[in-house]
Amino acid sequence: MTENTHKAGFVNIIGKPNVGKSTLMNVLIGERLSIISSKAQTTRHRIMGLINDEHYQIVFSDTPGMLKPKYELHKSMMSFVHMSLEDADVILFVTDLYESDEEIEDVIEKINHSGVPVLLVINKIDLSKEGQLEKVTEYWTQRIKADTVIPISATESFNTERILQEILDRLPYHAPFYDKDELTDKPERFFASEIIREKIFINYKKEIPYSTEVSIEDFFEEENIIRIRAVIYVERDSQKGIIIGEGGKALKRVGTQARHEMEKFFGKKIFLETFVKVEDDWRKDKNKLRKFGYDQ
Repeated sequence: MTENTHKAGFVNIIGKPNVGKSTLMNVLIGERLSIISSKAQTTRHRIMGLINDEHYQIVFSDTPGMLKPKYELHKSMMSFVHMSLEDADVILFVTDLYESDEEIEDVIEKINHSGVPVLLVINKIDLSKEGQLEKVTEYWTQRIKADTVIPISATESFNTERILQEILDRLPYHAPFYDKDELTDKPERFFASEIIREKIFINYKKEIPYSTEVSIEDFFEEENIIRIRAVIYVERDSQKGIIIGEGGKALKRVGTQARHEMEKFFGKKIFLETFVKVEDDWRKDKNKLRKFGYDQ
């Protein structure tokens, strides 16, 4: 294998919240690396996933949804988006039948001046009404300088194989960036925390999921079992009571769901302990965000 025969590059998935970026990356990778929820803004970090072949390596990045920052947390999330524009070899700009370019005009301008090949991916076409896809395609092709338009349904895995071929056609010749046995750049602790956070998004309403962060304090892997101690941080005492629930039932439900998901993900028995602590206004505090890994 030489740089002249092997292709490798960074393919960064960008779009507004809730258009299906995480679902798409999971489909392309064939693994559940990014958490999925019907609520917007579930992805907070840049998560890389790899597809490895004898002849190529595609390094996908799932990025947080583009938004107007309201907290320091949002600023950190958007920094991952801007970073992904700088090191991309191919950009997957994902939208759906319902989103517009409102509030993300500056990012679109950066994309159009990046000099990077852009694949415009229009998701959720399984929900399309007559003539809707044509109107959406016309809208976005006037705004994004795209090499091609790919209508897909990520949940139905429809037309996603075309994305891979379009990427490979544009991927530069390069040696692999990562070991071919690797699936992601994130440690196991990260995915343990993300699985718990996903269950919080599923089980709680309104502001609670957005006010919550998960920290893995202990992660001990033995031959047949992984022992995990997780702390769920909230911003106020009232939120702590909601997370725990009457008689601890709500927290127990989250822990049980997370444990089952982790056992599938890690392929081992999981012993999971969960605790809840208050970290006042952590989303607005740069030092607290740094403690939680938002150090970009």
